[in-house]
Amino acid sequence: MPKIVDYAQRRRDIVEATLRIIARQGLPGATMRDIAAEAGFANGVVKSYFGSKADLLAATYVDVYEATNRRVVIATAGRTGLTALQAFAAEVVPLTPELRDEARVVLSFLAEVAQDPVRAREVRATMARWREWIRGWLAEAAAAGEISDDVSIDVETDILVTYLYGAQTTSILGGESFDFEGFRTQLSYLITRLGSTGTREPRTTAQAGR
Repeated sequence: MPKIVDYAQRRRDIVEATLRIIARQGLPGATMRDIAAEAGFANGVVKSYFGSKADLLAATYVDVYEATNRRVVIATAGRTGLTALQAFAAEVVPLTPELRDEARVVLSFLAEVAQDPVRAREVRATMARWREWIRGWLAEAAAAGEISDDVSIDVETDILVTYLYGAQTTSILGGESFDFEGFRTQLSYLITRLGSTGTREPRTTAQAGR
């Protein structure tokens, strides 16, 4: 009787093996042969699921992104405004060795897509979702009187998105001496600096969206 192969599970196994290899050896060391060995498959098996290394890297990036978003949904459940924003950022900024491993995949993929318009659109799509979330939480914070009147929601959204991607880059460039506690301090500062210095009435939705 022919062996039944779980196609989706094999793809997941290969993607997870790719993540482990990139975390240990970086992208240059993530050959298709090494990835196959890590996943416990013959080299030809990987090629039957992913046509190229670029396709496999893209799938691994999407896997990391979706895993991050699942954590964000759980972490922000029942939270609004700055509290939700802080919880979101803590799932993206590499505050732990595991999140730093994910950052390696993100940076590897970004390097690959720099000259690829199709792949670049995939990155812009992920950024758009994060921008939407950040802007929504900032609008909630503004409506609740949590942030200062002079805060520009659009500008702060851009600043936070830039910081999130920059933090991932810095975590990799920092080498083995990377300061996880320093990133926690930075993140706390970025969020708390938005806070209102005094108590004031909540703003209307129209006012908060400015």
